Amino acid sequence: MSAWKEACAAAAPSSVLIPAGSYMANPPIDMNGPCKAAIEIKATGATIKAPPELAKFKTDYWISIQGVDKLTMTGGVYDGQGQATWKSAKCHDSKATCQIPVNIRLTKVTNSFLNGVTSANSKYFHMNVLHCNNTKLDHVTISTPADSVNTDGIHIGRLTGLNITNSIIKAGDDCISFGDGSKNVHIEKVTCGPGHGISVGSLGKYPNEEPVQGIWVKNCTFTGTDNGVRIKSWPSSPPNTASDIHFEDIIMQKVGNPILIDQEYCPWNACKKGSPSKVKLTNVSFRKIKGTSSTKVAIRLICSSAFPCDTVELADINLTNAGAGGPATSECANIKPKIVGAVVPPACPAAKPKLI
Repeated sequence: MSAWKEACAAAAPSSVLIPAGSYMANPPIDMNGPCKAAIEIKATGATIKAPPELAKFKTDYWISIQGVDKLTMTGGVYDGQGQATWKSAKCHDSKATCQIPVNIRLTKVTNSFLNGVTSANSKYFHMNVLHCNNTKLDHVTISTPADSVNTDGIHIGRLTGLNITNSIIKAGDDCISFGDGSKNVHIEKVTCGPGHGISVGSLGKYPNEEPVQGIWVKNCTFTGTDNGVRIKSWPSSPPNTASDIHFEDIIMQKVGNPILIDQEYCPWNACKKGSPSKVKLTNVSFRKIKGTSSTKVAIRLICSSAFPCDTVELADINLTNAGAGGPATSECANIKPKIVGAVVPPACPAAKPKLI
């Protein structure tokens, strides 16, 4: 922390070096800006470990970097040692009272670059990236087993301009999730699995959420994930929009729900299903998606009855059923997608409005 404060106060670009080795770092670690010049954290060859005991955390994060422009993070393994926390039933249900920490929280970190950073065994989300405009994450590794609870890989929200490339994400929840206000985000050459896939949303749970606009997920591979590419919103939601969302050149390997729009998303029955979602989905495309589905319904497009999906395209899809029980099928409601090229299984053969 002393090194960070000195480097942040320097008039010339400076670096904080964490030498190769293994270190225990007690929470919380707060690296706050603004800094006077560009700053780098170099941790190649270093492993930084959090205490395994949840009781030692009084904040909802372990490492926080906030209000820094032109940050570079290079290398380093940040090990949250979350194994005991994942097993704690009282921390991971709808009535949980535990304060579970995010591994790395980036807030208002702008014009920045993370390269070769690894987040392992987080107790909760691995990376929470909020208000981080014009930032790039490259060769990031996220590593937790499939049974690690609520360990989303990278959660994104309320930012404009983010690239995530050439990364490997193994999580117990969404590999990448987009919260409200996500704009102009490009995901390319990411492998996901295990995990719950890449999800836009869930949207519409809270009032005053910001629109989502401009999401591109391209040239990615999903292996054994619970879902593939997914857009989800809550019933009875406040009005909002999500537009210009595109998934292209995707390989699915034994993936549940490879292509999914779910505007009736309601885990743990924690919502009111009496009225439909008011999140309007517009200009969405699923193109060049191939592989195998572990579930019979490979294409499931369930849109809002109040605000049916508008301008959705399915192009060059080939998804087969990897399990027993005949060919893959599709299921649709409140949507009339544009079909381009061959789409297997046939999409929305009888798309009828569905009332909720």
